[in-house]
Amino acid sequence: MEHRGLGDSGLRVSALGLGTMVFGEDGPRGTPPDRARELIDRFVEAGGTHLDTANVYAGGRSEEIVGEALKGRREQVTLATKVRFRTGDGPNDEGLSRKHVLASVDASLRRLATDYVDLLYAHCWDPWTPLEETLTVFDELVRSGRVRYLGVSNFRGWQVAKAVTLQRERSLAPFVAAQYQLSLVERDVDPEFETLCWGEGIGMVPWGPLGGGFLTGKYRPDQRPDTSSGRIGGTPDRSEEAWVRRDRERNWRVLDAVREIALEHQATPSQVALAWLLTRPTVSTVLVGVRTIEQLEDNLGAAQLELGEAEVQRLDDLSAPEPRYPYRMIETNGARG
Repeated sequence: MEHRGLGDSGLRVSALGLGTMVFGEDGPRGTPPDRARELIDRFVEAGGTHLDTANVYAGGRSEEIVGEALKGRREQVTLATKVRFRTGDGPNDEGLSRKHVLASVDASLRRLATDYVDLLYAHCWDPWTPLEETLTVFDELVRSGRVRYLGVSNFRGWQVAKAVTLQRERSLAPFVAAQYQLSLVERDVDPEFETLCWGEGIGMVPWGPLGGGFLTGKYRPDQRPDTSSGRIGGTPDRSEEAWVRRDRERNWRVLDAVREIALEHQATPSQVALAWLLTRPTVSTVLVGVRTIEQLEDNLGAAQLELGEAEVQRLDDLSAPEPRYPYRMIETNGARG
């Protein structure tokens, strides 16, 4: 599998990364430990080296499963985790304060059975903690060796820009990765983040690359998914990957094109959707979330699929979000950065 630089850093990551959000979750959507180990084994065997988890996935169980599966081969992979959301009942058991960050990272290292993580994300903006406090403790973690590189997720564009400015002014360890939802049916981050990441040397790490299963091609306009099963079907309407966000005319046009291109390449719609993301210059690695070996094998095929320039442009045009002000005016006047 191809390996790419994570932003402008020296860290190399596999073009496809393995997301582990449902590892250890209860219920039909969850992945039990034995199957999770099988998925990790196959992913590594196929040349995948980047694994992504978080301290709140399955209440910490995801980290435990990943740590157990990597015993004896920790150095073969790059390992990412996150900090921000609530991990207990106490007043300091959430956020990006020095206290919570240090306690959370130490707990993550214990669950992962390692003495360092390759990449630590700020999982979401914290309105209560001064940004300087967060960036300083992140820098200390890098200097101590417990963390190698830093990433950001679910910040607004101006918040990322402010953080990058402070990191540069104070010679603090920089963000080199940005994890955001990005797919052919969810491109809301395009107007700001791809330009920002390109200019600042931050690698995009898309999650939800198949639109919660929409881009697998298994759904039809006249068939609302059964709410008792499936990623989209079992997702509440308020969720980012809810059916109400996918069941739109533009998205069905995109899916029709994806199916046509897949047929031309003797590939699957999933592989085309993933391959399109891999053509984007800011993308370092794409996180795939799978529950079965069959799904993983299908997704792995995207690493060998090369789309033509015309095919990429077609998908770009069909999936482009409707421009808003001031982006319309910027585009109209030829001032696009």
